[in-house]
Amino acid sequence: MRLKSNWEVRMSSSKGLPYFFNTQTKQSSWDAPSELSEKEISGLPGAEYLDSKGGNAHAGQVRASHLLVKHRDSRRPSSWKEDNITRTKEEAIEILRGYQAQINGSQEKFAELATLHSDCSSHANGGDLGWFGRGQMQKPFEDAAYGLEPGQISDVISSDSGVHLVLRTA
Repeated sequence: MRLKSNWEVRMSSSKGLPYFFNTQTKQSSWDAPSELSEKEISGLPGAEYLDSKGGNAHAGQVRASHLLVKHRDSRRPSSWKEDNITRTKEEAIEILRGYQAQINGSQEKFAELATLHSDCSSHANGGDLGWFGRGQMQKPFEDAAYGLEPGQISDVISSDSGVHLVLRTA
């Protein structure tokens, strides 16, 4: 009978890719440990980051959070906070600039403000939109997310939904 593995799958914050980490030896590797079977690999903590072949399940994708402020010209000028949004785009940008100053590069503050103030239903998850690929988001938003490194926060982005700050998380 085999003992419990000391390996787990973690996500690299710098590359946004999964890697294998041995919690006992502190060894890390991009490749699956040769001593583990496919079944054992699929049972590791963090294995949801892998595809069925043990590779990156999110190849070509990014993960991002956002803080959205809608305005009266947004494609749907209402949200969980307001039934009828009447502010101008300029006012929405001014509000977002205030949040940007409070965030000052902090991912924790970003999530806190997104939870409290974002006009998107993702506010319930700190603004987290999960993993997405090219063609799944509006083009200005997609370009911003793909143009960031994990941990970076965009400047104000305008889309048909409103104005956003985008935090790339992976």
